Amino acid sequence: MAIKRMIVTGGSGKVGHWVVRHLLEEGYDVVSVDARPPAEPQGGRHLSVDLTDLGQVIDAFSPHSTGNRAPYLGVIHMAAIPRPHMHPNGEVWRVNTLSTYNVLEACGLLGIRKVVIGSSESSYGICFADQFFEPRYLPVDEAHPQLPEDTYGLSKVVNEATAAMFHRRDGTQILSYRIGNVLTPEDHARVRARFDHPEDRLRILWSYIDSRDLAIACRLGIERDDLGAEPLIIAADDTSSNLPSRELVRRFLPGVKDFRSELPERSALISNQRAKQVLGWRQRFQLL
Repeated sequence: MAIKRMIVTGGSGKVGHWVVRHLLEEGYDVVSVDARPPAEPQGGRHLSVDLTDLGQVIDAFSPHSTGNRAPYLGVIHMAAIPRPHMHPNGEVWRVNTLSTYNVLEACGLLGIRKVVIGSSESSYGICFADQFFEPRYLPVDEAHPQLPEDTYGLSKVVNEATAAMFHRRDGTQILSYRIGNVLTPEDHARVRARFDHPEDRLRILWSYIDSRDLAIACRLGIERDDLGAEPLIIAADDTSSNLPSRELVRRFLPGVKDFRSELPERSALISNQRAKQVLGWRQRFQLL
């Protein structure tokens, strides 16, 4: 049986760590490509790479870099500056857009045919807008306008456009995951402890995704065939609040009048239905 090989960029990060761990558990031969080594040994192999340098990316993605000539099944690209205000805006733009361009260019040149890239629910613009604004309709889906006012959100919109271009040029299957707020297992208790303050998570529309569920979605995105290039929301079925969703809307989003579903109980305000249809993915780990 042929060994399944996968590259994970940002494998030392909050998301990448869980992706690498899951792939190893599923029997993949994993190469983590990151500017920094993992905080603790996690199996697989690590290559220290500056993803903003195209030459380094091409070299790292070549099977010869690890002494194994077997081709890679795909690349899961999670490396990025993960939020605004950590670095100057120009650096957020440079790192996030250039690294994604280089990853997709290297895949095209080397014949790697499947890629998952990390986009964000922040691309809708609500999260980091100077003045809060309400979504046009609920639940938000992939067709909802992306209206970022910040460099981080803009970089995600541009990366999705870059993915579409590389699909047109090279035929690469590229899925752009608009990821909800990522919670590791250790984060659950902290979020539950703030249930009395629902305003804390208004700007992310109380979205979340457990890191383990996200890792599963990443694997499925590579294992599925003939998907083209498209964005997919990867978020939980439920909200990160103990209040009913309709109560959250009544209190915090009174101007929204267009509802595309009934929003029963604690159902999410960001829809994962497309991911379920395309990937066959289902949430396994809930906050409550």
